[in-house]
Amino acid sequence: MLRLRCKARSGTHPLPGLTAHSRLRDMQAALAALTGVPAPAQRLLLGFPPRSLDLSDGERRLGDLGIHSGAAASLTPICVFLSILPLLCLTGDTLIVEEDTSKPKTDSPVVAKRTMSNSVREAVPVLARRVVPADNSCLFTSVYYVVEGGVYDPGCAPEMRSLIAQIVASDPESYCEAVLGKTNREYCDWIRREETWGGAIEVSILSKFYQCEICVVDTQTVRIDRFGEDAGYTKRVLLIYDGIHYDPLERKIPDSNVPPQTIFSTTDDVVLAQALELADEARRKRQFTDVNRFTLRCMVCQKGLTGQVEAREHAKETGHTNFGEV
Repeated sequence: MLRLRCKARSGTHPLPGLTAHSRLRDMQAALAALTGVPAPAQRLLLGFPPRSLDLSDGERRLGDLGIHSGAAASLTPICVFLSILPLLCLTGDTLIVEEDTSKPKTDSPVVAKRTMSNSVREAVPVLARRVVPADNSCLFTSVYYVVEGGVYDPGCAPEMRSLIAQIVASDPESYCEAVLGKTNREYCDWIRREETWGGAIEVSILSKFYQCEICVVDTQTVRIDRFGEDAGYTKRVLLIYDGIHYDPLERKIPDSNVPPQTIFSTTDDVVLAQALELADEARRKRQFTDVNRFTLRCMVCQKGLTGQVEAREHAKETGHTNFGEV
């Protein structure tokens, strides 16, 4: 991951989510969102003395352009057309973003709406959590929401549970007891119950069915588990997970009627970095559940339990699978 910053008329901004393998067009799109300078009108300078980057081929990789996360930048003040402020010691490269007024300002609808006023900066699309009900089917509701492009349908869960059961039943060799933790038939009966929670097995199955990479961002560990990462899919969707609950992630423009974006390209590294920032913020605010320590109650026999291990053992011993957090 490259640790970059960009300097423009609006100030200095961190530029997360890019690697040496990212495309120039991806970086320009991120710069447009941060600075308000449309990609076709950008002039990018790098290094000391500042040199112009060749922007003629948007498919070139950043590593091939000499953009890297090297040692700290030079302490020598650099006079920029925007100001006479020095660039302080930074880790990685700093890009200077200028606007070439001789070029047409055509870009994405988001950038086209921008003006030089501060109020229009609210038009910058942001990645955000879309909260769904904690009704034991949050995983299914969340996956349906993102793969269908932002369609919220809490009634989708029974159909998705049945779909998973059919897929598992059709391939007992792949979905055997060693994989499922129960026999194939027991699992199929179990996953159809409305009180059953979904997890990694179900995410993996849905990734294959929908032919897309499903990224689950964990707020406790601030990591991303990517299901279908090596399958060659071109589409990516994201969920955020706090230990017991899933919500879908979407990129939207605040206070706008523009539909949210829930499906991304698997080459979009920026959205992964934004998802990690969301997870880190949630972790710092303690917005997660420690699944090894949280207290539960069996809603069948009312027995008190601590953590997912005790809950799992209780379920094996009694067949009870309906738990509530205390």
